[in-house]
Amino acid sequence: MKAPLVLFMLSLGGLLVALVLPGAADWLLVAGPAAFASLILWLRALRPVVAADVPWVILDGSNVMHWQGGIPQVETLREVIVALERAGFAAGVVFDANAGYKLTGQYLDRRDLCDLLGLPESRVMVVPKGEPADPVILRAARNHGVRVVTNDRFRDWAEEFPDVAATAALIRGGYREGRLWLDL
Repeated sequence: MKAPLVLFMLSLGGLLVALVLPGAADWLLVAGPAAFASLILWLRALRPVVAADVPWVILDGSNVMHWQGGIPQVETLREVIVALERAGFAAGVVFDANAGYKLTGQYLDRRDLCDLLGLPESRVMVVPKGEPADPVILRAARNHGVRVVTNDRFRDWAEEFPDVAATAALIRGGYREGRLWLDL
């Protein structure tokens, strides 16, 4: 992370020299693109990267957001995501289409929910209106061999997804005495 920042500072210095010194305008052709490229590298270095060997989990966002007092809250989702990351997991979150209405009173698409959660778009999904999220979650868990963070028992889907609806594939959680717990 330091190297892109150093490159950015050096190229900014080169830009400054090219702008200030007479006869150094040709340096703009080198320093300008270098500053732009190093800025991009530095910004990419600031983004959290999920290692390939980190185990993934799928968060049933529409279920987890109700864990604290039964009231849908973004803070609950954020706290669970942080706890999972501290435990060594990377989380993808799947929401029903009405999640935004429950959280903020208006429809929120994937980008809006990413902004609220502080996650990249590749880690959040909102299923289309009229489609339940449960089969999407269970299919993804089965196809990718990952566990699901939820308190849903998926009884309506147990026949179609018996392997995923098993207790071992689910990570239960909630709040006891105001503190988050996860059955990892």
